[in-house]
Amino acid sequence: MTMIDTLRLYLRFIGISVRAQMQYKASFIMAAVGNLLASAIEFLGIWALFERFGSIRGWSLPEVALFYGIANTAFAASEAVARGFDTFSSMVRLGDFDRLLLRPRSTVFQVAAQELQLMRIGRFVQGFVVLVWAMSAVDITWTFPKALLVVGAILGGACVFAGFFILQATLAFWTIETLEIVNTITYGGVQTAQYPLAIYRNWFRKFFTFVVPLALVNYFPALAILGRADVSGTPAFLPWTSPLLGVAFLAITMQIWNFGVRHYTSTGS
Repeated sequence: MTMIDTLRLYLRFIGISVRAQMQYKASFIMAAVGNLLASAIEFLGIWALFERFGSIRGWSLPEVALFYGIANTAFAASEAVARGFDTFSSMVRLGDFDRLLLRPRSTVFQVAAQELQLMRIGRFVQGFVVLVWAMSAVDITWTFPKALLVVGAILGGACVFAGFFILQATLAFWTIETLEIVNTITYGGVQTAQYPLAIYRNWFRKFFTFVVPLALVNYFPALAILGRADVSGTPAFLPWTSPLLGVAFLAITMQIWNFGVRHYTSTGS
């Protein structure tokens, strides 16, 4: 099957998911608004912090808002698209994954195409509004490469978060239940990426650069956009190429998923 045919099939699955969710419009609207308000409260906490102290280690509110906007739009996109992996453990526990193995399609494709969680549009819109405000409020001269880097950072960040959802799902092949410790990295990573890594300790910066590569798709691109230098002295070209590493990370997690599939044994349900 060609890539075009695969895309058409994916859009068909997503269309079914969207129509199913829109059967209960009031429920969808309340969930989306609730998602928006929950993330808005987070940003109000950041605003209150800057209202009290003015800046954090030389970083202004618009600059931090840029980090916040990139991180939250990327996470909302990945959470909506990769919802199937977030709930994958129930498929393994109930034996439903066995049916996917019998179908002539990639298991990654089938799990990803199960659901597009529309309610995440609330968080996406809120993060995008903050991002647009930050882009207009920061004192920089915008160019096409910088605008393109913002898009690349969001896409790269979405790939990294989706990769962690896939890793979380892969653990279910051996543990049946997904381990909540992974959520401390995904959801905790969002909270971390909302601030410049420069404010954290050195070991913490290294962890979110080399172990959890969020800095590569959020912190470094934002530095290039703002025209700031990294405290660690990283090469000047890294911020402009680092979003591609998010795609590479996602590709690696897919290979780990395939390894898990090869070692999967049915629950016998």
